[in-house]
Amino acid sequence: MDQPTAIVFVAIAVALLAGISLWLYLRHRRSLSLRERFGPEYDRVVRQEGNVRRGEGVLEFREKKREKLQIRPLSDSARNDYANRWNNVQAQFVDDPEGSVAKADSLVSEVMEARGYPVADFDERVEIISVDHPVVVENYRAAHTIATSRARGQATTESLRKAMVHYRALFDDLLRDTLPERKEMHA
Repeated sequence: MDQPTAIVFVAIAVALLAGISLWLYLRHRRSLSLRERFGPEYDRVVRQEGNVRRGEGVLEFREKKREKLQIRPLSDSARNDYANRWNNVQAQFVDDPEGSVAKADSLVSEVMEARGYPVADFDERVEIISVDHPVVVENYRAAHTIATSRARGQATTESLRKAMVHYRALFDDLLRDTLPERKEMHA
């Protein structure tokens, strides 16, 4: 092999290695960004999907669905109205735990709808909420599970209390004006 041909092969090999290295680096950055963005939801989805690539694909799909929505902050008067209604629901818990959990579930859905989140299907709500509220989405799942068992008459007063705490975590996040800063994904 003559020297010019060897130089071409070495240059191609170096370019190929650089390309692979860049691709691996960008994939790693994407994973770190998604992990940071979704927190515990990242681990849950990756575990559910069975591998990192599929799990990250699910999370990116959720982000794309979320980007198509017009999520908006609440007006001051709406925020105050919802806060007052929540306080009433909470105050009624002592006398009617089951009714309070049902009202809390309904009120959280109402606030979601007012903000522009889809509310028709629980699974879709969870997926979209996980993009903007990844830390409390598990609270929402837990509260919904308890509310469902309440509807079947299988919830204890203590589990209903936990449902109220879980709903409150999401409710507080939903009442806030601002959405989490959206980081651009580069990968």
